[in-house]
Amino acid sequence: MANNKIKLTTTTQEKNLNHKHEKTLPHDHSIDNCEDLLIEAMPPVSTVETVADALKQLGDPNRLRIFWLLCHCEECVINIASLMEMSSPAVSHHLKLLKISGLIVSKRHGKEMFYKAADTAIVDKLHHTIEEIAEITCPKR
Repeated sequence: MANNKIKLTTTTQEKNLNHKHEKTLPHDHSIDNCEDLLIEAMPPVSTVETVADALKQLGDPNRLRIFWLLCHCEECVINIASLMEMSSPAVSHHLKLLKISGLIVSKRHGKEMFYKAADTAIVDKLHHTIEEIAEITCPKR
């Protein structure tokens, strides 16, 4: 392998059990152990893809507001559309994308579908991060 590439050696057992790789960087700066620490702490591609997808979905202001709303209550499309001052088809489109990304879940009550934030660690962290960045607080019940 050329010297300007990251070297990667993996055994089948390591792949299957630990997903760990032995890596060396092309330049050894010998300043500190920073490179070794980064190699050990580097998150797996699948983790980064999950976070990137969630952030991509929340990059749209309407989806961000819908997500924040659903972090606080379970609601039907008609009420979400009214709160958002949007059409029901537009809200349904945003709900579909949020649901595909795993940020919200739905359940049927009779003829209506109700939506709420998924009960996952990433949703909880995103919810609190949004409120912290926007300097808003959860509504009081």
